[in-house]
Amino acid sequence: MAGRVQPFLDSLGPEVEVPEEEAFLLFSQTIPSQNLGFVDSKATEIDFTINGRDLTIYQSPTILSSNRDGGTTGAVIWKITPLFAKWISSSTNPLLQHQIITPDSVVLELGCGISGLIALTLSPLLQTYILTDQPYVLKFLSKNLSSNSSSSSSTTNSKSKPRKSKTSSSTSTSTSTTQQTSTNKIIPLTLDWETDVVSPSLTCSETTTSFDTIIACDCIYNDALIPPFVQTCVDLCRLRSSSSSPKDEDQAEPSNPTLCVIAQQLRSPDVFESWLKEFNKFFRVWRVQEGGIQECGLGEDSGFVVHIGILR
Repeated sequence: MAGRVQPFLDSLGPEVEVPEEEAFLLFSQTIPSQNLGFVDSKATEIDFTINGRDLTIYQSPTILSSNRDGGTTGAVIWKITPLFAKWISSSTNPLLQHQIITPDSVVLELGCGISGLIALTLSPLLQTYILTDQPYVLKFLSKNLSSNSSSSSSTTNSKSKPRKSKTSSSTSTSTSTTQQTSTNKIIPLTLDWETDVVSPSLTCSETTTSFDTIIACDCIYNDALIPPFVQTCVDLCRLRSSSSSPKDEDQAEPSNPTLCVIAQQLRSPDVFESWLKEFNKFFRVWRVQEGGIQECGLGEDSGFVVHIGILR
């Protein structure tokens, strides 16, 4: 594996090869009581300071407590989100240190929720940040992006293609007639892991057909989510393989493949192990243990974990 990726992977330490062993090691740690993991499930707005930037995030306790079909967990902020946002936008982050994420990078986040915290903190360091979640999330998400926006970022709203319409010739449509040309661009999209097509149109670009990094923060909390989540990760990463043109027949993979960065709260050992077993079928996996992870509250005995995945 050429390019910048191999030195980055080498810096992470041993590869996770046995999912059952990884689950045992993680859940043998001293895990603090996080309850369900909300920051504050009753507050309608919460203030954060992340790497020197002050942010006010609005959330919806009403939606959280509703019986809405399709879930409500994206309506509030989870404890891992500000910690992960701090880590991934920190200068000590190995993704930045090894230039995996650069000013030219295009990043997509799965299951972003209403806060937009990760996009708001990381987007100034890259080219384009695509946020994806269910439609009910986007109203509050757009409010949080606009109320915390600076001159260095811009937002538009887009919609992905339904998975059931694979024969359709239409492409992703933006509600904005003119695509923003800001260097640091945040674009919210609807993306249903079970029904929507993963295609190059998700980049919202005529020239970019794949992503450098896929981010998912606290997206897996029951078994039913695992197969569609993992398949969506696979489909997104395969965009890079299909868009790359090998220089010769011996080059079987792109030199800089798409990386998945998966952050989770350690809740259920069974759900975690089931996710890792399924993910490991398609991805090589490493746990992040250095690069400021402990200082940001995501390391050993924190009750949180971050893994890196690269398509097999």
